[in-house]
Amino acid sequence: MSGWVLLMLAIVSEVIGSTALKASQGFTKLLPSLVVVLGYGLAFYFLSLTLKTIPLNTAYAVWSGLGTALIAVLGWLVLKEPMNLPIALGIGLIIVGVVVLNLASRP
Repeated sequence: MSGWVLLMLAIVSEVIGSTALKASQGFTKLLPSLVVVLGYGLAFYFLSLTLKTIPLNTAYAVWSGLGTALIAVLGWLVLKEPMNLPIALGIGLIIVGVVVLNLASRP
C-alpha cells in the first residue's frame, strides 16, 4: 500500500479519535473512550507504516497539519464550535504550510 494512502488512514484515524475525545467526557463514557483508544492506536500504527516510504519530517508535518485542520472544521460543522475569519485564516495557513512542506521535500 502506498505511503500516502497509509498517511491518509493515519490522519482519518487520528481525527476519529480526537473527535471522540469530547464525547468520552473525560473518559467517563465507555464507548467513546474505546473509540479514542482505537483511533489513536490505529493512527500511530498507520503512521509507523508510512515512515517506511515517507520521511519523518514530511509525514509528521502532513499528519499533524491536516489532522489539526480537519478537527477544526469538524468542530465547527459537527460540534457547532465557533468559526470566524481569523480561525478560517489559520486553517488555511496550516493547509498552505503542509502543501509547501510537501513540495519542498520532493527530490
